[in-house]
Amino acid sequence: MRVNELSLEMKWDMLLANLQKLVGKRPADIDAVLFLIGIQELGQGIRTFSKEQKQDLMHIATCKVLSYAGIYELEGSDAEGWPHWKQVLPLPHLTLEEQENLLRTHVLEYFEEAQLF
Repeated sequence: MRVNELSLEMKWDMLLANLQKLVGKRPADIDAVLFLIGIQELGQGIRTFSKEQKQDLMHIATCKVLSYAGIYELEGSDAEGWPHWKQVLPLPHLTLEEQENLLRTHVLEYFEEAQLF
């Protein structure tokens, strides 16, 4: 493992520990973290979401964190307050591990910007 990957793993573990303190449960994986970001970005509070809405929340979060890499740009919100994003750059061709590291890096950036980490 390279030094920057170790650093990423350490930061990720710290983030999960901090999220456990905030929400009372340690997120099991990156999908759970993206779900929390999606709820935050929707800004309508915690409520019951349908399976489709949960997928939409994770999409919102993915777009938000990849906006830090310039891949997505916020178009606006619909009448129900759901944000809509447009892809402005192609997604890079990455292995699954590289994709997860890209997401983790920008998830960490999201929480640092929000001063939650």
